[in-house]
Amino acid sequence: MPAEVRPVSAADQAAWLPLWQGYQRFYMMEIPAEASEVAWQRFLDPAEPMHAALAWHEGKAIGMVHWVFHRSCWTVEDYCYLQDLFIAKDVRSSGVGRQLIEYVYARAREAGCARVHWLTHESNSRAMLLYERVAERSGFVQFRKLL
Repeated sequence: MPAEVRPVSAADQAAWLPLWQGYQRFYMMEIPAEASEVAWQRFLDPAEPMHAALAWHEGKAIGMVHWVFHRSCWTVEDYCYLQDLFIAKDVRSSGVGRQLIEYVYARAREAGCARVHWLTHESNSRAMLLYERVAERSGFVQFRKLL
């Protein structure tokens, strides 16, 4: 299913929000509305390193992706962290996820990044089938401490 992928604009918030909420339900989490609003405003601010795009098909947003450019101690160039990727349930396995990842790859290349990286939950086996075709497993395990 070919989709048109484009960066979000201020007019897209109503199309983005249901996908963002679907992402949260998928991972059984609830992000405070205030944090979601701040993230949305950052996506629209050209001075921010946070970005978002939507995949559109026949006038409907069917997928979203968020990414963040950040510094690295390992390279001179920045890295790109693909933070969130979500495809509407009725169009999964249609190629939209790959399109969104490729879109981020292109934006990262344009920005001169050395790497795109992301995480997924170990239970997300369906998505990992795609991820293993478009990227390499790093072998690293994430640790974290909530503060």
